[in-house]
Amino acid sequence: MLKGQRDLRLVLSAGLVSSCGDWILLIGLLYRVYTMTGSTVASALTMLSAGVPQVLLGPVAGVFADRWDRKRTMITADVLLAVGLLPLLAVHGPAQVWLVFLVLIWEGAIAQFFSPAQQAMVPQLVPDDQLLVANALGGQVGDIARLVGSALGGVLAALGGINTVTAVDSVSFLASAVLLASIRTGDRRPARQAPNMPRLTGVITDLRDGLRIISARRTLRILMAFGIATSVGEGIFATLITPFVQHVLHGSSQQFGLIAAAQGIGGIAGGVFAAAVSQRIPASRLLGYGALAFGVVDLAIFLYPLGYLAIWPAIVGMIITGLPGALTVAGMLTLLQRNTPDAYRGRLFGTLGAAQGTAVLVGTLAAGYLSRPLGIIPVVAVPGAIWAAAGLAITIWLRMDTDTVAEEPSLGPLPAEIAEI
Repeated sequence: MLKGQRDLRLVLSAGLVSSCGDWILLIGLLYRVYTMTGSTVASALTMLSAGVPQVLLGPVAGVFADRWDRKRTMITADVLLAVGLLPLLAVHGPAQVWLVFLVLIWEGAIAQFFSPAQQAMVPQLVPDDQLLVANALGGQVGDIARLVGSALGGVLAALGGINTVTAVDSVSFLASAVLLASIRTGDRRPARQAPNMPRLTGVITDLRDGLRIISARRTLRILMAFGIATSVGEGIFATLITPFVQHVLHGSSQQFGLIAAAQGIGGIAGGVFAAAVSQRIPASRLLGYGALAFGVVDLAIFLYPLGYLAIWPAIVGMIITGLPGALTVAGMLTLLQRNTPDAYRGRLFGTLGAAQGTAVLVGTLAAGYLSRPLGIIPVVAVPGAIWAAAGLAITIWLRMDTDTVAEEPSLGPLPAEIAEI
């Protein structure tokens, strides 16, 4: 599938290496922080430290992903991410746990500059008719990294502590930077001159222009709404999956690990399937049908214990959800990339990331407050309903083939760069 796509192979390889390192670090830190402190609050703060920068910096980071050379941005980010891990070497006990929070905030902040640049760069690396294949394979990379990194993170943390997971993640970032430095494809965007205005004003102006692109294009508005709605569901799922396994299914920690890993297995298979059908099925249909199927299976996973109590259906169901989940991700990324002018893709992905991060926090809080009075099953079943409804809505709203940038008559007065497209 990647024959003749050398630069894409390098980007995917860099992503695989660094993502594995990220999962090793996150799982390793969660394990060690809880071991050192015995505090679930400390564990929650660890997750919060990793997620807050996405909400606060996503749109602004997207502005600079559009201003700067994307290849250089990713390489610089990798180096800064590797160096930023060094304070973790000073963590030896509960008294230094605050360093973990600071490092994760730093890592999360720098990662916000990497991710929009990477997602915006992919359409420059492959012909348009192979874009869906590229995104499907990118989803596979994420699933493989999650499986391998999650498994290694706990093992390395138990065997070598924080120093070991820190060293492994640092090496992964440097290896990613070396791979990215080998990319031959240059940035095809015209060089942008710095705006003749104060720096803060220029950033705000660029951010406003990116938001106008989103609000002016119907397809982008629909995709943003889809991303926000389903992210609320993801927040609910992430909060309640552990108590669901422990208190509803009465499963062990090992069984929880199997359930957590199962979706990644299905996602790998889904990536292969999405790549295989990319020439025959439009991205809009992959998104709509994939989300609808994901929601239906998700509902089945969390409702079956009402009539039958066992672990194995949950594991099988999680594997099955990986397939439509992969189709959904590949379809959505492709639609976003094709319906956004290249000069504005960084801002789109940065804004979407911030909106999704906020939605996840909303879902997390809602799950925490509602699960006690309503019970675990009624609340944890909500994500499935959200996905099914969102998939059905997408299927209806995007009936037309929106896989290419459409000329929309209601754009209004936009910046010159947009008007020229």
